[in-house]
Amino acid sequence: MKSQTPDRSFISLNMQADIIAVLRYFQLFSWPLTLREMIRFYPAPVAEEAMRETLQHLVLAGTVYGCEGYYQLDQKDNQQIAWRRDCEARATRLWPTARRMARIIGSFPFVRSVLISGSLSKNAMAPTSDIDFFIITHPGRLWIARTLLILFKRVFLFNSHRYFCVNYFIDTDHLAIREHNRFTATEMVTLCPLDGLHWYDALQKANEWAWKMLPNFPPHAVKTASVRPDGLLKRLLEKSLSGSVGEWLDQQWMQMSLRFWKRKFRDLSDETFRRVVRCSRHEAKLHPMQYQKRVLEALKTDTGWMR
Repeated sequence: MKSQTPDRSFISLNMQADIIAVLRYFQLFSWPLTLREMIRFYPAPVAEEAMRETLQHLVLAGTVYGCEGYYQLDQKDNQQIAWRRDCEARATRLWPTARRMARIIGSFPFVRSVLISGSLSKNAMAPTSDIDFFIITHPGRLWIARTLLILFKRVFLFNSHRYFCVNYFIDTDHLAIREHNRFTATEMVTLCPLDGLHWYDALQKANEWAWKMLPNFPPHAVKTASVRPDGLLKRLLEKSLSGSVGEWLDQQWMQMSLRFWKRKFRDLSDETFRRVVRCSRHEAKLHPMQYQKRVLEALKTDTGWMR
């Protein structure tokens, strides 16, 4: 009878290939990884010692470059570590602003939860990066919440995206994200809940696929967080817009936004427009830079990426 002991050399080769794939993904953003991050973004359960030993092997083989506790593929680019530290320092300075903005967003009618997405959720802020917010709303009132927030940004923030980029909305009845790939999994597991924390657990359960793709990434421990009571103005506005008037207004503002985007992006093909814009009663998404598409294509073609 043949032994059932697994071929450890084969497992080691697979692990080396997966490690290189993880580093290649983050190399697109000029972002070297620590040992802890290598484990978190590794696509299968892994022990710290196994990760450490395999990384050391790859470093000795010249496949991976290790320096000052960071790992990357491009051994010639010694500026990536300095770039990362600069981005981390900037992110640390911007977290208090993000928390203040999250509290403001959470005070608006029909907003149920506010989470940080994008660069800041990875504790990385380039000089040109915005603070991106992922917002969960009450069902059937997503467009009221979004339109009021956009008006606030235009009037009080002079339409600046720098600290108030509200580009992704879903409602509490549609928490599952449609796209299941490496990019969306990374974005999902790194979301940082700041307001309406009790909805984070439901969001996680609705997107378990992301943690299956990245099983070592721990969800944020907010299950026992207390619920912050809504202010009087928010309660009054929600009550006044809870009936047919609110239903009509939400539909009108959705159609108004869709007409605006069709004019703004009239040069795009129908297929590209559908990818850039998501416009339904339960989802609003506007990503004209098409980061997801560009990242996934870069991984397929092995092309570079711009900071």
